[in-house]
Amino acid sequence: LCGRSFASGAMVYSTPLNQNRCMPAGIILMALLSTMLPRQIASFAVSRSMVPKNIRSTSMMLPRIARVSRSSMPIRIPVACQSTAVDLEEVERQIKAKGDEIRKLKEDGIDKESLAPHIQELLALKAQLPAEPKAEKPKKPKKPEKQKQKQPPKKKPEEMSESELRQARLAKVEAMREAGVEPFEYSYTPTRTAQQLLEEYEGRLEGGEEDEEADVSVAGRIMTRRVFGKLAFFTLQDETGQIQIQMDKNRLADSFKDVKAWTDGGDIIGVRGTVRRTDKEELTVYATEWKMLTKAAMQLPDKFHGLQDISKRYRSRHLDLIVNPGVRDTFRKRATITTKLRRILDDMGFLEIETPVLHTQSGGAEAKPFETYHNSMDMELTMRIATELHLKRLVIGGFNRVYEIGRIFRNEGISTRHNPEFTSIELYQAYADYNDMMDLTEDLICGMAESVCDSMVIPYGEHEVSLERPWRRVTMHDIVKEEIPDFDFAALDQDDPESLVAAKAAASAAGVPGVETLKSVGDVLNLCFEELCEPKLIQPTFVIDYPVEVSPLAKPHRSKPGMVERFELFATGRELANSFSELTDPVDQRARFEAQAEKKAAGDEEACDVDEDFLQALEQGMPPTGGLGIGIDRLVMLLTNSPSIRDVIAFPLLKPDT
Repeated sequence: LCGRSFASGAMVYSTPLNQNRCMPAGIILMALLSTMLPRQIASFAVSRSMVPKNIRSTSMMLPRIARVSRSSMPIRIPVACQSTAVDLEEVERQIKAKGDEIRKLKEDGIDKESLAPHIQELLALKAQLPAEPKAEKPKKPKKPEKQKQKQPPKKKPEEMSESELRQARLAKVEAMREAGVEPFEYSYTPTRTAQQLLEEYEGRLEGGEEDEEADVSVAGRIMTRRVFGKLAFFTLQDETGQIQIQMDKNRLADSFKDVKAWTDGGDIIGVRGTVRRTDKEELTVYATEWKMLTKAAMQLPDKFHGLQDISKRYRSRHLDLIVNPGVRDTFRKRATITTKLRRILDDMGFLEIETPVLHTQSGGAEAKPFETYHNSMDMELTMRIATELHLKRLVIGGFNRVYEIGRIFRNEGISTRHNPEFTSIELYQAYADYNDMMDLTEDLICGMAESVCDSMVIPYGEHEVSLERPWRRVTMHDIVKEEIPDFDFAALDQDDPESLVAAKAAASAAGVPGVETLKSVGDVLNLCFEELCEPKLIQPTFVIDYPVEVSPLAKPHRSKPGMVERFELFATGRELANSFSELTDPVDQRARFEAQAEKKAAGDEEACDVDEDFLQALEQGMPPTGGLGIGIDRLVMLLTNSPSIRDVIAFPLLKPDT
């Protein structure tokens, strides 16, 4: 009946629809068929001429009838057949190929910006597919809406405060423990370092090639973290350098979701896997398993700006070391320098013997000491300003070659060249003088330079410093005369009171400040050198033969009255080393100590006292001895091109951060 009615357009639905209007049977059939036939069957076409004008509006009732017939199927209102130029199978093939290409690009570590055009091309292909109408679900009776409290939108990490970031990371710690995973492991055994892998695979593996036989494990800190759906790429940093890690859901299975959920930049993880080289030629550990070793509660500094504030770098040296590879390199070189120094001296027959840090009185140098107190012994003590006097007592006791590398403490000002505590080496060699010490100084410093520098010509700031031997040797008289050519300190009579007046006048005329209060020609000469000459000594220079007034522990010069056999080594405008032919006459030594004590009584905080213990030892007899002191911190500054002493001291003394 319906078939015949459809062909003739007869009226078979007699129920009134919208007053006197009725629906043609053909349209009813079309509605029923559209709910039952599969989507592949072409839609029927109904000519507008087959439908009387007075009932065309009844087509608006079709959806309601369709829902009554079969609410679970999509409604298909008959439309005219349309021919299409798009081959659906070809489009679907192109979509699949493009999807495979995108997955491969992600595996190779493509960045988001380069990936974007490929994503757009895939979306354009998908847009060519015919849209599938969504099934209209039956409406459920509305329930009275509850008043929901609006949740604030989730913040991105860059929008979170330091406290919020810390809480988010600690929440991950708890989540790991609830899952039975320890976020702070006890041990891990890496089989390779980053540097070892780079060296091992140098020249091996083409782009995209994998060493499937490799089985390596590495451990380190996550420095960067990139996640692309089913792929993740980490930059892992250990003590030797950085290596890329690739995490793939297909390899890690269920543990991949933990990679995404639990890891953050700064975490320390262990990774095991094969080795591959990406299409961009980057060596990569392709993970088969991973392990959280230490969950970091705090984030690392911004990867683009790093840790740039100088004060914060010194206060947070641990962060400085993590994010600045050059700082790690400086301290690695410092360790190499001191190791090389010890090796050279040990090979020469020197013994390293430790001496006390706490002294009953200061001595061995002109410097203001730190004072302290020992409770149980009820003693006022000072921290050592030099190791000299105790090492000399070892020479008196029979050790012909001794040295000590240790901390020195001086209660003085702070600058780019001075720190209250610093490291020095002092060594003493029996039967040697300051000429032997000059040769030894060249040997030591050049040996240390060779261990960390590629050349004996090294950069320092805007200068090129040549360590090629021999180094310049010049007396203090001669170098001052270069700056004051019209006046010769060497020609003055030390016993003539007018010599002091003439020396002060010449110094004042040369622009040397503070000469009015000085009480000897030697003091004026030394001040002229410090003000006029020292800043200009860029290349290594031995300045020799100092005034006796500023050298209380050096032997009198064998041919120049009023002078001592002493030298200081200068480079880059600062002192690096100091050496004497050591004073061995106990009577002369006592007289110089007493002169120092008078200066201290007059208010000179840097003058030393009379050290009776040392004088008593000296009266037992000390062989002719050459002594040498080298400032390790300043030497490391030179060999690592570091502008400040704080750059080469791991934890320099700083004022509290307010």
